Amino acid sequence: MSKLVICEKPSVAKSIASALGVTSRADGYFEGGGWLISWCIGHLVGLADAAAYNDRYKKWRYEDLPILPDPFRYVVSEEKADQFHILRSLMERPDVTELVNACDAGREGELIFRLVYEAAGCSKPFSRLWISSMEDAAIREGFSALRPGADYDPLYQSALCRQKADWLIGINASRLFSVLYHRTLNVGRVQTPTLAMLADRDSKIVLFRKEKYHHVRLALEGAEAVSEKIPAMEDAQAIRDVCDGQRAVCVSVVREKKTEKPPKLYDLTTLQREANRLFSYTAKQTLDYAQSLYEKKLLTYPRTDSRYLTGDMAETASVVLHLAARVPPFDACPEFFPDVLGLVNDKEVSDHHALIPTLELEKADVPALPVGERNILLLVCCKLLCAAAEPFVYEAVTAAFDCGGHTFTAKGKQVLSQGWRAIQEVFRSSLKEKPEDEDAEGVLPALTEGQVFEPVSASVTEHFTSPPKPYTEGTLLSAMENAGKEDMPDEVERRGLGTPATRAAIIEKLVSGGFVERKGKNLIPTKAGVNLVTVLPELLTSPKLTADWEQRLNEVAKDQVSPEDFMDGIEAMAAELVRKYSHISEDGQKLFQPEKETVGLCPRCGKPVYEGKKNFACSDRACQFVMWKNDRFFEQRGKVFTTKIAAALLKDGKAKVKRLRSLRTGKTYDGTIVLADTGGKYVNYHIEK
Repeated sequence: MSKLVICEKPSVAKSIASALGVTSRADGYFEGGGWLISWCIGHLVGLADAAAYNDRYKKWRYEDLPILPDPFRYVVSEEKADQFHILRSLMERPDVTELVNACDAGREGELIFRLVYEAAGCSKPFSRLWISSMEDAAIREGFSALRPGADYDPLYQSALCRQKADWLIGINASRLFSVLYHRTLNVGRVQTPTLAMLADRDSKIVLFRKEKYHHVRLALEGAEAVSEKIPAMEDAQAIRDVCDGQRAVCVSVVREKKTEKPPKLYDLTTLQREANRLFSYTAKQTLDYAQSLYEKKLLTYPRTDSRYLTGDMAETASVVLHLAARVPPFDACPEFFPDVLGLVNDKEVSDHHALIPTLELEKADVPALPVGERNILLLVCCKLLCAAAEPFVYEAVTAAFDCGGHTFTAKGKQVLSQGWRAIQEVFRSSLKEKPEDEDAEGVLPALTEGQVFEPVSASVTEHFTSPPKPYTEGTLLSAMENAGKEDMPDEVERRGLGTPATRAAIIEKLVSGGFVERKGKNLIPTKAGVNLVTVLPELLTSPKLTADWEQRLNEVAKDQVSPEDFMDGIEAMAAELVRKYSHISEDGQKLFQPEKETVGLCPRCGKPVYEGKKNFACSDRACQFVMWKNDRFFEQRGKVFTTKIAAALLKDGKAKVKRLRSLRTGKTYDGTIVLADTGGKYVNYHIEK
């Protein structure tokens, strides 16, 4: 008798086969020792498109909305159909008595397996593998503690509800607003609020009006004291004139001992944020690198939203810490006694524990890894070492000075113990491009009350208030993670917009859809993106919708709310959207019309000439000037009437064109086409003699 293990992807199946000692490879699966190990390649089965329910849904029309399937239909992905058939045939084998769901341990992994299981019509019993590391020992331990598949039925129902709800709102809202505004507008529960955050930040930047202010600065021995902000230059100059060359007296010195605890371990989002800041990696690139390291058994499962380890990981973490400390550049770090227990908090771990290296680090050839993977692995090693190190302790010093009756302040710090920051500094010093120091406060000399500085040099510096900074991928990920948290109860595990696993894809979808563009590190909403946010109701642009959903989905996963009750609410929401937004103003319909670029000025009336699909026409409808792209003159001479030619004709009345075909000989030659407009219905051309 055999057990069929179904994984999420081939690389995971290979690792599991290796851990179980299964070496024989067949077409689409491994076999040996009573095991059959195969894979899904992600989502093999998904929800059918709207057109599958009725041919009329092939066209997007208001009168067909809302679309509320009952029941929902599922289809096998065409490009992955071969693997689905392999899985089904394995399920049907008489020697297969039970299955193991070895898809990623989480809501979506549960969904991937169950949909394939249902689509194949399988009824054989199955159990659940739940692991966070692809190391052989972790895999074997997981197989020794398999749980009944039925234990995860509520989690499956939660995943199913999430999928159906996203389909209902996505399909109906996208079609509704696309029909109303005559442009394909992709509306989604997560991507639309994300776009709204980008648009809101862009608006604050555009509307920002900078204000000038000044500081008067006193040059002291080994320090600099600065005045408060002074709006008027003349006031600042007056203070400077009073103080320059005079004496300054230290009137107070305040010292405060402060302690910075070690940072927490990485979840996926914090890893993506720091990789973006340090290496300019996109969220997707970081996820891809981390996933590859996971499949190489060098990192634990990357799609995690936890920043702690479970208690049973303490011993492993201790060993990994010592391994990480041997990896250059960390072998140059000062020795310390790691606090492993500070990394452990069972209550703060949801589906998976925090990201850490694995025991395979001992055998890894880190320098030989691709540069992206190497950087991510070292970043995770650095975070692990920092998280287990001693606190950073320093003394914050604030000194106040009087000069000419005016108050000046100097701030600095005195480091008492570098702690975890020493490790961080070693790592950052090893980078080719050194990141900006986020904490650039300098060290002050020894100061005492009553100390006199004489004479002092005074100067005025000019400054401007700064607008909010555009979002980078790193700061946007942070904003997505924290969006709507105030609307979510403490027990909800998935907070913010999206999940660690999906946030990168959401950003990429906004970029590919033309609603967001990358400018260097910054993410900027396009005009279409801003307009989309403007026209959509707050229900779809606010993170509150996701907060409400995740709360309810969490209740479904805990078997506290029925899936039917949840879906009834979603269907009512879709129907209300369609009812409420049935028409828009004429001005509203013009919001998403493509902007026309001027090709040149009309030779008849001087108005702009725009390029259309078939012509170059004057923007004034009363003027009949048109140059047709399919003009016979150009076709006969084997030339495409390009925008460049049109622009030259409008500017100079002529255009130099290469490889014109002779009507008499058929040979090609270089010549000049002249615009011969007589003011009639059709424009004429001729070749310059």
